[in-house]
Amino acid sequence: MSTAGLDPESATSAPGASAGGTTLQTNYKQAVKGNSLRALLCLTYQSFGVVYGDLSVSPLYVYRSTFSGKLRLNENDEEILGVLSFIIYTLTLLPFIKYVLIVMNADDNGEGGTFALYSLLCRHAKLSLLPNQQPADEDLSTYKLEGGRTNRKSGGVPFKAFLERHRHLRISLLAIVLLGTCMVIGDGVLTPPISGPAFVKRCQSRTLTVFSFCFPVLSAVSGINSTETEHHEHVVHIIACLILIGLFALQHFGTHRVAFIFAPIVIAWLFCIAAIGVYNIAAWNPGIFRALSPYYMYNFLRKTGVEGWTSLGGILLCITGTEAMFADLGHFSKLSIKIAFTCVVYPCLVLAYMGQAAYLSKNHDDILKSFYKSIPKTVYWPVFVIATLASIVGSQAVISATFSIIKQCLSLGCFPRVKVVHTSKDIYGQIYIPEVNWMLLLLCLAVTLGFRNTILIGHAYGLAVVTVMFVTTFLMSLVIVMVWRKSIFLAAAFLLFFGSIEAFYISAALIKVREGGWVPLVLAVIFMAVMYIWHYGTSKKYEFDLQNKVSMKWLLTLGPSLGIVRVPGIGLIYTELVTGVPAIFSHFVTNLPAFHQVLVFVCIKSVPVPHVPPQERYLIGRIGPKEYRMYRCILRYGYKDLHQDDQDFENMLIVNIGEFIQMEDAHPWIPSSTEVSVDGRMTVVGTPSRAAMRLVTSGLEDVEPPPQQSVSFRMDRPSGKELLEEQELEEAELPRLDNKKRVRFELPKAAVEMDPSVKAELLELIEAKEAGVAYVLGHSYVKAKKASSFVKKFAIDVVYNFLRKNCRNSTVALSIPHICLIEVGMTYYV
Repeated sequence: MSTAGLDPESATSAPGASAGGTTLQTNYKQAVKGNSLRALLCLTYQSFGVVYGDLSVSPLYVYRSTFSGKLRLNENDEEILGVLSFIIYTLTLLPFIKYVLIVMNADDNGEGGTFALYSLLCRHAKLSLLPNQQPADEDLSTYKLEGGRTNRKSGGVPFKAFLERHRHLRISLLAIVLLGTCMVIGDGVLTPPISGPAFVKRCQSRTLTVFSFCFPVLSAVSGINSTETEHHEHVVHIIACLILIGLFALQHFGTHRVAFIFAPIVIAWLFCIAAIGVYNIAAWNPGIFRALSPYYMYNFLRKTGVEGWTSLGGILLCITGTEAMFADLGHFSKLSIKIAFTCVVYPCLVLAYMGQAAYLSKNHDDILKSFYKSIPKTVYWPVFVIATLASIVGSQAVISATFSIIKQCLSLGCFPRVKVVHTSKDIYGQIYIPEVNWMLLLLCLAVTLGFRNTILIGHAYGLAVVTVMFVTTFLMSLVIVMVWRKSIFLAAAFLLFFGSIEAFYISAALIKVREGGWVPLVLAVIFMAVMYIWHYGTSKKYEFDLQNKVSMKWLLTLGPSLGIVRVPGIGLIYTELVTGVPAIFSHFVTNLPAFHQVLVFVCIKSVPVPHVPPQERYLIGRIGPKEYRMYRCILRYGYKDLHQDDQDFENMLIVNIGEFIQMEDAHPWIPSSTEVSVDGRMTVVGTPSRAAMRLVTSGLEDVEPPPQQSVSFRMDRPSGKELLEEQELEEAELPRLDNKKRVRFELPKAAVEMDPSVKAELLELIEAKEAGVAYVLGHSYVKAKKASSFVKKFAIDVVYNFLRKNCRNSTVALSIPHICLIEVGMTYYV
């Protein structure tokens, strides 16, 4: 089953990963809102290890990358003052003013990142390419922004209507979002090679700079003051690759096992570089504070010309990791991240850059190894050790961010199905994606062995960083108009001011395309092609289902028996449609002589919110008249929720359907059966009330007979978790059936006074569950129409089908046991 806009792939997790992690984050944020100073300080402390690792290690390579070309230092210090002035104002304007003061206020109920901005826009305008949005989605508690209800009828109405009318504009917007996502993935590929390159020249003076490609630790080790240059180049390459393999092999343990050491490492590193910076300013050039004047930026470009302009590609490396402040917002709070950056990170980085500039103003020959040359000899080795550990943290943060953003792509139907493992029981955001992990490893090995100079990697890295920031600026300007309902002129001013700064840096980085800048462009093209083709194929398949769904008139003509024999049991028919009956159902009915007594059409869909509360997840409705015993269940998930179809899903589904049946009878305001089947209106069924049908479970030792007015049965099939483990380990034998549970559904005490038709329907539902549950999935084949263009045929027939065949199987992703599975083949011509 191709799941449009959903992510059933996340079927494996640590127990309690979803609920526990969400609760932990909620408690933290509620504590902060309650002015809990302790909770705020705790979040601030933790943010150092997760958010600021990459940004804090940038002083290791900025000056070396900036002066890697024809730009040289002169005796009058105009070049070093100009570069320092650019660094200070770049740090001030982009990370501080743009992100800390503006962008971080555009959070999606506590979540940040490119997809959070896109989610906000989709909630305020019909920008989604999949027509599966429902009015009931707007009633979700998380659909509303903190501090007020979303209002589509005010603010930027003409501009919003213009975007909604033109499909090509919505496609372009999705392409821009995917571009930013692909550049983040590029960061994940390039960060391990680039972190810590300034250590390299301490080891050798020539080709052994490749020592720094593979991994920050290796880069740091290269900082040892060694005079031995006879190490064979191939030996270094082998060591680099082995360390890279070791880094990615450790990812499946999860960052939570070492997270407690991340924050103190980064904090110690920041204070070290700040102290060294103060020492160098006092010892070498106290007049370096002149660089605070923006005049030196103008003077730098005037004096250096083209060489100075092209060197800006090295300067922009000072803001690497800035996007992580916004992307990792969901794990902390806005105030904690702002405090950490404003009070510690920003001043420490400024002092570090000023200290290096002061040292270089008197030691021009040390430009390629300025950081370690500027360290006082008495503290060299302690700083070396801390720098090594800080570089590890920086790389780990970007790798983890790549996992998170791929998870969001899955939820929006923009990435093939892959396995998502939640590695922490307490922190929801810590995930591991095996396929992506090994893909990143291969790409990092390719960069390590393909490039023989960290300067080239720096050129590629800088282009990836600034492109992501430009995408955020563009999306943020739309948020200002459509979400914040501000003047379009204010949004244009924001886009013009910050966009021009980032475009200036992009122009400098594009000059380096031949010198390594082509790497993120190639990666972006490849990943964008994969993501867009997957989303395009999924959308076309959904449109086919929508256009060919079964008419209610045809269904009614079949009668309650549907023209076939209705056998005991429950049939769960998975579909992507939120309304109507899919064509696959008619295909099944016309080819088989019997079907289940109770039919439930299950749709798992993603809504543009970060999280959907469990009590608001189920939308239950009825298809056709009551005697048809056909229901619809829509499971709604946010783009950061864990999608899981485990052994408890069947029981929860039956309980919620039972609750719906009683609510339908007790509350006349609920839409009638005919209305539900025609316009697709559904009823939110949350935590069952006291009057609802209850589920009671017990072990095998409980042999007490069921009470009156209840039906007991035993779950003789193995749990979904056991079967998932069997499938992953590729065991030939079936799971053991020892661990069985006794499950019974109890009707309420008021069942005696219940309407006979309602009671009969509930008992029939229970009896059907006792008879067994079957899962019906469509085994679809998607092909382009004969009249389609060559490009479309290649995209659908070749690329999309290749991705479908090689991505994770739907039955495994949904934890569906094969003994309960019925697959129906069908060809889609799109």
